[in-house]
Amino acid sequence: MTVNTMTPDTDTGSTSSADLGADPRPLFARAVAIAEPVIAGVRLEQLDLPSPCVEYSVKELLDHLVFVLHRVAALGRGDDAFGPKPMAEARNDRDDWSGEWHTAAAEMQSAWADDGVLDKTMVLPWATMTGAEVLSMYVSEITTHTWDLATATGQQPAWDDAVCRLGLAAMHRDLPMADRTPMWEAFRAHAPANMQFDPPFANAVAVPLDAPLIDQLVAWTGRQP
Repeated sequence: MTVNTMTPDTDTGSTSSADLGADPRPLFARAVAIAEPVIAGVRLEQLDLPSPCVEYSVKELLDHLVFVLHRVAALGRGDDAFGPKPMAEARNDRDDWSGEWHTAAAEMQSAWADDGVLDKTMVLPWATMTGAEVLSMYVSEITTHTWDLATATGQQPAWDDAVCRLGLAAMHRDLPMADRTPMWEAFRAHAPANMQFDPPFANAVAVPLDAPLIDQLVAWTGRQP
């Protein structure tokens, strides 16, 4: 077993940098569509189960997915997507995740309808990117969390290789090193002394170079396929 350490600039196949130059909106829409039946397929008795995203239970993961889709819509509108959470991610009264997913998806589609949004500069807490770069990053997040949810609840989505390929290319661009230890150590060295910091990504997990693209993606985020 070897870690797939190919980067967008050196890979001749699955994570070509050309993937990051195209309009990511169609693939983002496909990522949203793949998540839809997985969200709908969660049973009430599964809500308290743990998920591969260790900070979230199944219910918390459902809340987070809906929140992320609203955040993407807010970014497209030019709103403050990282201020106080207006869509309370941890709402206790949420029980219609499928309905909210449809609503958030329509909101996102409207917010990103103008082609100009793709070239717009967006300032995130950790980086400054174009709209197209931001959206490709969120293809990765939506797809990875869909895998988390499907794995936790015993579902097997019909993964789209083009979606996974874009998500993986974005992850290689934004998180290029398989060993993230030096990155987090450097961050801690410059962070306020009283700041509690939990690394958002573990080190990449080893997978064969010919592993399915969904396995390559989740492994690069530190999950065990």
